Amino acid sequence: MSTVVIDVSELRSFDGDCVKDLADFLESRLDGTVVLAKKEVTLEFEEGKAASRSCLRLLLRKFLHREDLKEDFRVISGGENVFIVKERKEYSE
Repeated sequence: MSTVVIDVSELRSFDGDCVKDLADFLESRLDGTVVLAKKEVTLEFEEGKAASRSCLRLLLRKFLHREDLKEDFRVISGGENVFIVKERKEYSE
C-alpha cells in the first residue's frame, strides 16, 4: 500500500470547511482512500493503483482553482510522497 500526505495546515487556518471539500474532491476523482487528520490529508492507494505525482499535483491545483483559492494558495512538493498547500506571500511595491 502506498501513501501520499498532503499538508493542509495553512489551508485549514484559512477555512476549515475547505479541507473537507478537498477530501471529497480527491475521493471522487481517485481510486483510493482519503483520511482526514488535523493538519493533513492522507491518500492511501492499493499496490499498482497509485496516482502519479503529476496527476496529484494537477488535481490539487484544480481544486484550488475551482474554489477560487488559486490567488491565495499554491501547491509545492515537500518530499517524495508529500505535498504542501502553502499560502502565497503578498509582495508590496
